[in-house]
Amino acid sequence: MTRNRITALLLAFLLGMPAAGASAQDFQTEAKAAIVVDFDTQAVLYAKDADRRLPPASMSKIMTMYVVFEQIKAGKLALTDELPVSRNAWQMGGSKMFVKVDTRVKVEDLIRGVIVQSGNDACLVLAEGISGSEEAFVKLMNERAKALGLTDSRFANVTGWPHPDHYQRVYRPQSARITASIPSANTPMAASSRATATRCSTSPSAPTG
Repeated sequence: MTRNRITALLLAFLLGMPAAGASAQDFQTEAKAAIVVDFDTQAVLYAKDADRRLPPASMSKIMTMYVVFEQIKAGKLALTDELPVSRNAWQMGGSKMFVKVDTRVKVEDLIRGVIVQSGNDACLVLAEGISGSEEAFVKLMNERAKALGLTDSRFANVTGWPHPDHYQRVYRPQSARITASIPSANTPMAASSRATATRCSTSPSAPTG
């Protein structure tokens, strides 16, 4: 099987289109924006409105977890630490881990709550426990994003909840390698949170967060 044929099959799988006799230029997708990038060469194999700013919804939690794992790697946070659940976190809408107000939850469990259940409440517990407030944690997210080269991304919260100043572009030249640099914190759990570097993105029609 030729390399071009393999590429066509991969694109067909990612974008849900038939592969027979197809080239990258033939593909169509209903996604508002999409990108397929060769991880090693950075060659763009497919692009649709890749420069368009879109709300990233729960993909925002990749950056939330990035900051959390950096804190663990730096020794400022441990998986066994227990963080308090505020009323603010408990009453957060959208997808939940269902933490209980005025209790304490282990960091390890909160990470699972974010990665497995996409828990908005778990994101807030982590943010408040690490930085004192969501706003302070978001500042860390934006600083880290800038350092990573995500110069056209801005975070307004830790969950991806819809906000006019919360957006990302599908692609930046540096972004295809960024997820590979997520701190492992020497834990299998952290490694399992790495997102695929080649991705397709869509804008949600509802605030799934």
